[in-house]
Amino acid sequence: MAGRIRPETTYRGTATHYDAGTGDGACLYGPSDDRMTAAMNHTDYESSKACGAYVRVRAASGASVTVRITNECPLPCAPGQLDLSAQAFAELAAPSLGRIQVTWSLLSPSTSDTVSIRYKTGSSRWWCAIQVIGHRNPVARLEVRTGGGWHQLPRTDYNYFLSGQGSGCGGAIRITDIYGEPLVLNGIALRPDAVQPTRVQFAQH
Repeated sequence: MAGRIRPETTYRGTATHYDAGTGDGACLYGPSDDRMTAAMNHTDYESSKACGAYVRVRAASGASVTVRITNECPLPCAPGQLDLSAQAFAELAAPSLGRIQVTWSLLSPSTSDTVSIRYKTGSSRWWCAIQVIGHRNPVARLEVRTGGGWHQLPRTDYNYFLSGQGSGCGGAIRITDIYGEPLVLNGIALRPDAVQPTRVQFAQH
């Protein structure tokens, strides 16, 4: 169920760095004090499928850093390229270098966090967009329960799953990671722009 970024695969590319500002980015997770983040190149970002993924980046020197994907590096960022936060790049090499060659791979890290859900501003019974936050593994699919069973929602470039006709808005949600593990979430209120924690998390791999 993985997209371009697959488990147990090593990727090669260039690492650059940028000012991550408040820590927000194209994945729309919002401001964060965590600066161990990166922007994934447009191709491997794959219409936000890379959002929330943890990757370990390793330089030729042997130095490594673990970052979470929170942003997109638009073209001409090449496949395999990562635009690291300035703080993350500094863990690998002197920022003055500007650009280094790296390898990187997907992680399924240990974490005490649980998954949270957020409905986008403007969501209602007639239209809603749903975001998954704090997931250990990349999310492959989000479904909502309707009268006809589970209905899969399309994922947007801005990292929300969209129910354009309101189907399932405010009901049970089922999320599945790239390893095929489903988590069913009940009791998530339709409260726009509120981060609602759950008690569940995907298994570590």
